[in-house]
Amino acid sequence: MAYSPAQRAAEPLSGSAIVRSYADLTKPRLLPMVLFTGLPVLFMTAGPAPTPVFALLVLLGIALAAASANTLNAYIERDKDALMERTRERPLPAGRIAPGAALAFGLALAALSTGLLYAVAGAPAAWLGVASILFYVFVYTIWLKPRSAWNAVIGGAAGAAAPLIADAAVNGSVGAPGLLLFGIVFFWQPPHVWAIALYRKADYEAAGIPMLPSVIGDEKARHRVLLYTFGLVPVTLAPVALGLLGNVYLAVALGMNAWFVWAAVRLLRERTDDAARRMFRVSLAYLFALFLAMNVELLAGL
Repeated sequence: MAYSPAQRAAEPLSGSAIVRSYADLTKPRLLPMVLFTGLPVLFMTAGPAPTPVFALLVLLGIALAAASANTLNAYIERDKDALMERTRERPLPAGRIAPGAALAFGLALAALSTGLLYAVAGAPAAWLGVASILFYVFVYTIWLKPRSAWNAVIGGAAGAAAPLIADAAVNGSVGAPGLLLFGIVFFWQPPHVWAIALYRKADYEAAGIPMLPSVIGDEKARHRVLLYTFGLVPVTLAPVALGLLGNVYLAVALGMNAWFVWAAVRLLRERTDDAARRMFRVSLAYLFALFLAMNVELLAGL
């Protein structure tokens, strides 16, 4: 027998189920990638390498900021999430958490993140954390996402904020390391998101979200994916050109760029949902491999 969200909300949840539901609000599968993209910048400082405690606390502050943004996004989009097959079982549309409780949780995470970053790393890092939350909630979720097919491009700035916060934390301001790694994540996000939008097109249309394939057509969207993957190549090689990274990263970047571009070419040739799913999976492996290579090279050199 199927139960409505209201019926399920009336059923008591166990303590572990409540904890799991609140954790789900933060989209925990996304948080490791946020931390992974912030970590390398901590070791690109011109001064002494940060202590492990400092690095862990800064990363915790970044994670709390991302968790806050994701929770507030879930609160705002709960009605749209109920219309989409892939999101209707999230805690809010499924009725496992009340909207007011989710809002309070998201605001509490924002306060914890800001206080921690300020105490550990100072005002620049704390204010960048606040800015990333506000941008994701107000610019991306409320303004861009329901109105523009280019939401994944502009909104990508919020998802790429971890390197900026880390740079401000360790150097006191944002310089080349933070900007370059921000650029990698920023330009990676559109082909990653558009690949999802191609094979989840009906889902987004049901929720009234104007994703690129629905607005300009699948074929033009596939060309945009290929264009952005080509555009990523010089962006990912820039840290080597500026002397921030060396041969280990260069070898990985060249190989992963070739694979990513080839996946985009196959997406354009095959024109199938399977090709879009493959592009999505390759995009995850691509970003993970790039930042793994950065972290290995930088940590090995300490």
